[in-house]
Amino acid sequence: MPVSTSPQGAPIWQRRTTRAQWLQFVAWLLGLSLFLLCWKAISDNTMWVFVEDAGRQGSDLISRMMPPRWEYANVLWKPMWDTLNIATLGTVLGIIMAFPVAFLAARNTTPHPLVRSLALTIIVSSRSINSLIWAMLLVTILGPGVLAGIIAIALRSIGFVGKLLYEAIEEIHPTPVEAISATGASRLQVMNYGVLPQVMPAFAGISVYRWDINIRESTVLGLVGAGGIGLQLNASINSLAWNQVSVIFVMIFATVLVSEWVSARVRHAII
Repeated sequence: MPVSTSPQGAPIWQRRTTRAQWLQFVAWLLGLSLFLLCWKAISDNTMWVFVEDAGRQGSDLISRMMPPRWEYANVLWKPMWDTLNIATLGTVLGIIMAFPVAFLAARNTTPHPLVRSLALTIIVSSRSINSLIWAMLLVTILGPGVLAGIIAIALRSIGFVGKLLYEAIEEIHPTPVEAISATGASRLQVMNYGVLPQVMPAFAGISVYRWDINIRESTVLGLVGAGGIGLQLNASINSLAWNQVSVIFVMIFATVLVSEWVSARVRHAII
């Protein structure tokens, strides 16, 4: 912004005014002070003697994991299948619930501002609670098992899919919608022929991406009793069977790797 002029009357441009420079300095000072305050609070509550010994403890733990007990893999096929079912069914259930919520939350498709506020509340509520916490609550209500894991994944997926989808709906090109509306089409016909064709590729990509994420999240739900391979992982850790834990880690890694490859191929084919 110009803060002075040259002898010829031309403005002299500076990157910031003195006031802006002082404000930036104060902001950095406050940020640094907050960082140091947080670091002191963390340091005061940290037992550094354990941190100093972490390297030796970690190497000792890895040595107990080797060699892996590969024959234990035969026990893991059923729990891994349960994990895939939790992720897949939970994703499908979440998508079914998120699809109408997204249309109610988008500015250009919602029937009323109050309805939009309610839809946004559902999306925010879903996104603010982690799937592991959902699983803990549902295990308490429904009891341990796969059903609690499926519903936990579904409830978490509503917010993710709903938010990305309603943003995609709001970003559609208005020309097709206006053209179809000009023909006297009903609201449902406008949605069917003007909105859906524009958002379906994004919706498909979002759904596959969420399924990929849910594969990862469903592997740990068993730690709170929500079924899947996490149950075997928790049991092996509690019994200090570290050579079994290493096999579980390898199987989880391989499953996530395959799901990532499948997800990337499907998204590439759709989009």
